Amino acid sequence: MDESGSSGRLEQDYASGHRAVRIHDVARLAEVSTATVSRALATPERVSPEARARVLEAIAKTGYVPNPAARSLRSQKTYMVLVVLPDLSNTFFSKILRGIEERLFEAGYGMIISDLDGSPEKEAHFAAFIAAGRVDGAILLNGHLFGQIRDGEGPPDKAGIPLVALCEAIPSADIPQIEIDNRSAASRMTQHLASLGHRSIAYVSGPESNILERERFLGYQDGLRAAGLPFDPELVLPGDYTIEAGVAAGENLVARSTRPSAVFCTSDEMAIGLMRTLLSAGLRVPDDISVAGFDDIEFAAVAEPALTTIHQPRRELGQAAASVLIDLLQGRSSPKHIRLETELVFRDSVAAPQNMEKAPAKTTRTRAMKPT
Repeated sequence: MDESGSSGRLEQDYASGHRAVRIHDVARLAEVSTATVSRALATPERVSPEARARVLEAIAKTGYVPNPAARSLRSQKTYMVLVVLPDLSNTFFSKILRGIEERLFEAGYGMIISDLDGSPEKEAHFAAFIAAGRVDGAILLNGHLFGQIRDGEGPPDKAGIPLVALCEAIPSADIPQIEIDNRSAASRMTQHLASLGHRSIAYVSGPESNILERERFLGYQDGLRAAGLPFDPELVLPGDYTIEAGVAAGENLVARSTRPSAVFCTSDEMAIGLMRTLLSAGLRVPDDISVAGFDDIEFAAVAEPALTTIHQPRRELGQAAASVLIDLLQGRSSPKHIRLETELVFRDSVAAPQNMEKAPAKTTRTRAMKPT
């Protein structure tokens, strides 16, 4: 019997469950050594794309499942990474997770997602999870190290594994930080609204203790100063990045006898909730009031009206964080600080006040910061 006939018989045996699949079977079907199969799974960057493709095809045909326990015992590694999110229900994280997963998969790692959801019990659980050696590294999007109190002070982290902070910087931690320039982006949006002729610009905030909120609020104030506009605390409305907070802010504005001509929301979800409330009350966006957001989530472009916002390169942020962590896990040097560009995206929710001619719109970008 020729080799192709033998391979076909092997595939039939595997599919029918007549025999257990071993790494030797995968190697034979892929026409590589067992060491190459192991490297394709553990350190794929050490295997040629062609060989790895044959190995993955053989695994798919045979249904081979590597033994993670045996693999961990041999290498003292789990090949798993913990990704810590503050709130999994927030659609902002979808593309970030995709970017992280893409890079981890290429390097032979899987990921475990932890949704803290503001729960100290969950945080303690995942801190113990790390301490037990269940993962090789972690990407933190929650803005602080496990074991620290919320304001960023407290004992240093004792995780003993490589950590990377993503989106929410952790200034007190000596770990790589991947982020955007939130302050500059918020200032640009505020100045854009002012450049159209808006003189009363409201601001819907994020959670007061959040570092992103602190930076964006400073940017809002910077933008007002650059435009020669006074800061009015009455125009600052509380929020928490959710649609519900946007609805509450909208209700606050609807009830006012004198309203601002523009509103800058520090998340798209809040902007969408606010627009919905304004429109339900009979106010027109942007004719009666302009609304801008931050993040450029998937729903921003299909909102009614389409939302003017700050675009964050979310997928690229996730890829950058995973790449840095992989470098650390594999003993390579990595940059300590990476800051990616943002972009002002002009859509239909923002216009000049009705008594002024609308200024021509053009796409502008923040200046990229080189890794340091």
